[in-house]
Amino acid sequence: MMSKAELARKAGLSTLTIDRVEAGKTCRLDTKRKILHALGLRVSDKDSVFGDRPVDHLLTAQHGDAPPGGN
Repeated sequence: MMSKAELARKAGLSTLTIDRVEAGKTCRLDTKRKILHALGLRVSDKDSVFGDRPVDHLLTAQHGDAPPGGN
């Protein structure tokens, strides 16, 4: 399982940015690209990742477990 801090570090973003994206706030395409890359996904996966769903599922999508307490 990947923590927000680890995702932020791998993506070269702040944890505040990860929090904002998880909350459904808009972000730049470059931010989305960095998150996708940090998760080992392709840019073509962006619609399934950044659709109407919160980004919370990104942290567990590759592991199949929901994080306790949403993180």
